[in-house]
Amino acid sequence: MLNRVPTRRINEIIHGKRRVTADTALRLARYFNMAPQFWLGLQMDYDLDMAEDTIGAQLDKEIIVLVRE
Repeated sequence: MLNRVPTRRINEIIHGKRRVTADTALRLARYFNMAPQFWLGLQMDYDLDMAEDTIGAQLDKEIIVLVRE
């Protein structure tokens, strides 16, 4: 058990079966002496990657770009 985070929870996070919550981010941050935002940022990056893979192509068809560079 990592700083009162059950091994099963860590395993599920690693395998993408569970999200990093604020509670888990705080616990990991304290254990590794890091900012909790790091752990939540990793979760957000993962969520965005999954959303892009799932709906990115459809959004390209549905949404017209307001300003092009």
